[in-house]
Amino acid sequence: MRAAVAMGTAVDERSDADDRLGRIAVALGLAFGLAALTAAAGCRRETNLPVAAGMGPNPTLPEPRKSLIPTVNIAPARGWAGNEKPTAADGTMTVAFATGLDHPRWLYVLPNGDVLVAETNAPPKPEDSKGVRGWLMKRTMKKAGAGTPSANRISLLRDANGDGVAESQITFLEGLRSPFGMALLDDQLYIAETDALVRFPYSVGDTRITATGTKVVDLPGGPRNHHWTKNVVVNREGTKLYVAVGSNSNVAEHGMAVEEGRAAIWEVDPKTGGHRIYASGLRNPVGMAIHPQSGQLWVAVNERDELGSDLVPDYMTQVREGGFYGWPYSYFGQYVDTRVTPQRPDLVSAAIRPDYALGAHTSSMGLAFGPAPALPAQFQHGAFVGQHGSWNRVPQSGYKVIFVPFDGGMPSGQPPLDVLTNFVDDAGKARGRPVGVAIDKNGALLVADDVGNTVWRVTAGKDKPSPKTAAHVPSARHRPSPVAASEVER
Repeated sequence: MRAAVAMGTAVDERSDADDRLGRIAVALGLAFGLAALTAAAGCRRETNLPVAAGMGPNPTLPEPRKSLIPTVNIAPARGWAGNEKPTAADGTMTVAFATGLDHPRWLYVLPNGDVLVAETNAPPKPEDSKGVRGWLMKRTMKKAGAGTPSANRISLLRDANGDGVAESQITFLEGLRSPFGMALLDDQLYIAETDALVRFPYSVGDTRITATGTKVVDLPGGPRNHHWTKNVVVNREGTKLYVAVGSNSNVAEHGMAVEEGRAAIWEVDPKTGGHRIYASGLRNPVGMAIHPQSGQLWVAVNERDELGSDLVPDYMTQVREGGFYGWPYSYFGQYVDTRVTPQRPDLVSAAIRPDYALGAHTSSMGLAFGPAPALPAQFQHGAFVGQHGSWNRVPQSGYKVIFVPFDGGMPSGQPPLDVLTNFVDDAGKARGRPVGVAIDKNGALLVADDVGNTVWRVTAGKDKPSPKTAAHVPSARHRPSPVAASEVER
């Protein structure tokens, strides 16, 4: 009897195990099937328009092409080999200002010329990777190089002899939570972490901060935290901070309750932490910059996905106080997104049309205004834009740095100029992906490359076949990682 019971129990346990394995097999089969469908669908849903058609003040906006499964077209990350480097525009040259970094995303130039670089990646986001769709996105991100934890630090790069290459690479701040934006106001350095704005005391020339930071204000984070980067800039008067906070979804598919305080630019009082929504309806505002003549705040925004390879263009725009820019209910002004329920025609009627489109799915993130005295004349009046590159367009878009000419405080209407290109090789693999851009103390352009683990420096001149290589400062702090992580969902 005991044997019979034991056999029955074993059979039941084996049956339960078989059921579990069966369910796992079905789930995996569905997932792999969806992955195959995604790849096939991506091949079929090619763009009908060149990237340039989705750029400028009046981009072409075709009819949406909705699909159950999004187009996926990743440039697998491989990094730079040997003396490879981006191709610079005619009349300019590029050198590696610093190498051996760990996913460098954002840059800030201090008054004495020292350069801060945020070595950072996404925090844990357990709610953002659930289900088959989340599983597919994780595989997609892994293919793009997003496999390493965040270094959670800011490093200081110093070019003491002025030769255009940083000979010092120093850990400036560590133990942060996915830091991104940085801004100096008086003697306080403000850091936008993924869930809070914090400040630290700073004196010109400091090479390390060991003081404990002071929280200025909490920022939206949480277990989903879909667009995790937070940025910060100081207004021209030095009285307020602007903080950029991205949405918690593509198009509010999880409801608007989880979007509280998101898809917006906050205005923050640096002394009290008091804050308000300065502008809203901005799906993922990343790069921000103050125009040097007008003092107006400008922002680079990543727009929504899954409406086809030709929609929706990312954009840059001046930010109007109290302005609403459409997300999630409409795009590029008052083009209604019918996927969103319930609809809000009252808000759509007030949606502001952005000033300048930057191309569909280019992932335009970095934003810095000239002048840049170390570059040729054509790059003096306008904005540099770091385009991280698409993951869901056929063919790919972005993966370069461009310059948008300005006239009288607004884009002139001239086509953008390529500044750095050739981040993707002939096999379709990403050597690098540009993100943050900044103008250094001597007027050169700096570009953070998070796949290439490099900060590039661009000046007037002519590239040589064997470029000067930045000194790599060996340090135990660096984990072995031939290719840095690259965050697909911006």
